[in-house]
Order: sequence, then structure tokens, then C-alpha cells
Amino acid sequence: MTTPIHVIGGGLAGSEAAWQIASAGVPVILHEMRGVRGTEAHKTDGLAELVCSNSFRSDDAENNAVGLLHAEMRLAGSLIMACGDAHQVPAGGALAVDRDGFSDAVTAKLAAHPLVTVIREEITGLPPREWDQAIIATGPLTAPALAEAIRGETGADALAFFDAIAPIVHFDTIDMNVAWFQSRYDKVGPGGTGKDYVNCPMDKAQYDAFVQALLDGGKTEFKQWEGTPYFDGCLPIEVMAERGRETLRHGPMKPMGLTNAHNPTVKAYAVVQLRQDNALGTLYNMVGFQTKLKHGEQTRIFRMIPGLEQAEFARLGGLHRNTYINSPTLLDGSLQLKSRPGLRFAGQITGCEGYVESASIGLLAGRFAAAERLGRAPSLPPLTTAFGALLNHITGGHIVSDDEPGKRSFQPMNINFGLLPPLEPGTNLKPDGFEGRFRGKDKASAKKRATTARALADCRSWLGVDRDVQAAE
Repeated sequence: MTTPIHVIGGGLAGSEAAWQIASAGVPVILHEMRGVRGTEAHKTDGLAELVCSNSFRSDDAENNAVGLLHAEMRLAGSLIMACGDAHQVPAGGALAVDRDGFSDAVTAKLAAHPLVTVIREEITGLPPREWDQAIIATGPLTAPALAEAIRGETGADALAFFDAIAPIVHFDTIDMNVAWFQSRYDKVGPGGTGKDYVNCPMDKAQYDAFVQALLDGGKTEFKQWEGTPYFDGCLPIEVMAERGRETLRHGPMKPMGLTNAHNPTVKAYAVVQLRQDNALGTLYNMVGFQTKLKHGEQTRIFRMIPGLEQAEFARLGGLHRNTYINSPTLLDGSLQLKSRPGLRFAGQITGCEGYVESASIGLLAGRFAAAERLGRAPSLPPLTTAFGALLNHITGGHIVSDDEPGKRSFQPMNINFGLLPPLEPGTNLKPDGFEGRFRGKDKASAKKRATTARALADCRSWLGVDRDVQAAE
């Protein structure tokens, strides 16, 4: 009999990993502590319980990166998507689910599978080495004992317990007629050119209005069990503003060492800098702009910044409890811990955000582990797919910051088009028979459709799925 693979954690990622392993014909033991020990956020002991929203977000596979990920997961036989589809509730273009019906369905499917064994117990340390193939999918609320064991294996600085996130902007939505490229004092660092930041200038009136908006904007509050995880090296932008109206322009918004390429004779009163966030150069993060402003307020306030009036955000900021490892340093391309072959991580603990993102990484980890158990090398998804783009971000697609030594540069991310490679030069975007001017929103929509068409074609090829027999779209 084939030796079972062990999966620790029965959330979205762990449940999906277990399903993929069993679907490959390999026995799996799923360890879930709820039923023995609860968490501050969960209300039941059901598998794949949704603790926040009941929405899987957009289901539009042509125009939305999340919808594309839905489609790829359906192609791969996802349990999470099958149960979500079976228990959906009206939500316009989004896929929202009846949370109890969804969790009950996932729990029942896994309990009924002949190759799945669910054990209710807390795993307080790393899997024993005799579990030569194991997946840790314990999520952002990993129990303290296991978190400490992970820290012991990976190093004191390898595990983050709070997430201080700055917003990330799609580069092609920045107005470069206002902003310009320059490093402070034209400094050329390792791999740099002296023009490594996008700079957005403010005059005094714009700065004063921006600071007032930060002070007045609605903020989210921490849950009692989260505590208040501020530390001086990573204060929320609005907390810095509360310390004095000039604090920001002497901190992350200082104008020193910068000359406006569009108007060299006028000195900016303050400057917002954005730094390249991924190797593709499609995403830029707002330096020093971690925040607990509500999402709607972030969009409104940050579009007050000159050059960002039309900005589209790949990710908005936040500061909250979210245990995750420094995956690009610790994991190989198949989500395996470099220091311990056979031990993989999956879900939010790897540094992805969102229900379907977490489940998709569980799906990949399960497929990789099952392949190895069956004596095959894991087959990695193409970078042009949503699967591959998200996996690449987790395992090394981010940019390491050279000017902030010792600061953890890797941050959790939702799937978005900025993680996928640009279309090949010369790709025809115009629909057949299109006449007239083709730009702006029409061109942006066409780029998305071409990107998703490429992704789904490459995903089918990777999975060996015939277009005529699948129903993912």
C-alpha cells in the first residue's frame, strides 16, 4: 500500500491539498485541531470554514485575475471550487457562497473519500521525519506551539506574526507626465541605475490637504486578541501623521535629494516614492505607506497624490495578524522547505492573501507532494498562468530592497494581472472587424482578455485537459 501523505490544517488550503492528493490515488491523513482546540476566529469545527467574508470575489475569467484563478482551479478538479459552485448565493458577478453549506459540503466530501482520513488533533511540533511527505497548511492563526517549532526550523526572522502592508499600484496607471524616475541623490545601489523609484511631488497645499485626509479618514480597528502590533520601523502612515503635521515630510515623504524632471526649478514640498515590487516591473509599492485606513478611504485618499489620480491598486494596505513564512528564502519552486525535503507549506502561511489564492496554493502543494509519492518530479505550472504567477510571487518573484537592510521585503499578495508576464510584443488586441480608435479602456480590456486566453490555454496544456471536454469557463 502507498504510504500516506500528511496534511496539517483543515482550512481551505489543507482541504484542497488533501483532495488533490487523494484524487491522484495517494492516501492522505488530514490533521485538524478544531474539535480539540479552537481559535479566536473560528466558530465551528467544520473543514474549510470561512471566517471572514463569504465571497470568493469576481468570477469573471476573461477580465479579472481572481476569476481567471477560479477557472484554472476548476480545470484542475478543485474541491473548493466545486463546493463553492454548488452552494453559491446571489452576488452579481462575484462567487459568494452559503458559508455553512459550503463548509459542510467540503467536510462531507473529504469524509466520504476512501483515501482520506481526518484526525482531530493538535500538531504541536514539526511533522516527524517518518512522515517523509507532509504539508503544513495551518493559515494565519497557526497555533503558538507549531509556530514556535516552525520558527526553530527556519530561523528567528523567518516567521512574521503581523502583516504591515503598503499599497501596490499597477505601474501602467501612474501618470508619468507628473511623476518621474529617480533615486534619492541619484544613488546607484546593487542592481540599480540611480533611477529606481517613481516620484510623485506635492506642493505645500497638496501636502496639507493630504495629511488632513489621513487624519480624518476612517480606520479599521484591531480585534482584542490581535493586540496593537505597532513598531517604530513600520508605523501606519496615519499614525505618523498624528505625531505632527511635518512628520511625514521628514520621514517617508521627505523631498531631499530629488529634482522634478518635469519642472527642475521648483522644489517639491513633499514627495511620495514608489519602488518596483516585482521582477516584471508591472507593480510598484508605495514606500512607507503601510496603513490601517479602510480600503475605500485608501483609494480615495491615495488618489489625491499627484500622478496617482487614476491609479489602480493591485493590493491595498493593511496591518493585521497574519502568520506567514519568508517563502522566497525558505521554499523551493515546489513549495518544499529547502532545509527539509518532503516538507511543504501551503495556503496563507506561505504569503498569499485571499480564499481562492490560499486554496490554489494548497492545490499545487497537494499535486506536487502526490507526484513525488508516485515517483515523479513535480510539474510546475507555467508562469503565464494564474497558478504559475502566484507560485512565482511566493517563491521568488518579488524584489529585495537594497536600501532597507534587514527589513523583510516579501509581503502577502492577492492574485492580480501585475503578477503575470506582459503579453508578447506584437500581440493583436483588436477584435475582428474593429474599426476606429483603439485605446484607453478598450485597449486595457482587450489586454486582459488576451492575457486570460493565454493563461487558460497554457493551463490546459499543463494539466493535459482537452478544451472540448472541460467546462471551466
